[in-house]
Amino acid sequence: MQLSPEAVTAIKGELAHFASDLNLSDDQKDRLKGALEHAREKFEMIKTNNPNLSMADIAAKLKEARGPLRQRVESFLTADQLAKWDAEVAKAKSFLGFPIH
Repeated sequence: MQLSPEAVTAIKGELAHFASDLNLSDDQKDRLKGALEHAREKFEMIKTNNPNLSMADIAAKLKEARGPLRQRVESFLTADQLAKWDAEVAKAKSFLGFPIH
């Protein structure tokens, strides 16, 4: 699936934010970019295949897909970076109004 220009821009923004906050190496940046692109593709696919889903339903489907993203970042982030990652994810979920699990 080809990502839209908006999705590419969003990923670049997320990557820049995480690269700065987590002090990522170039290799980690590349690996995180791939993980974010994969997650974004899943999100786009969910929206395309289910145009009538509510935001709550989309959030539930994304929750199912979050596990693989977490596993991917576990494979290349240090323990300290992973703790910061988890804090950022929790902050984002809270900001978006999703219950934190």
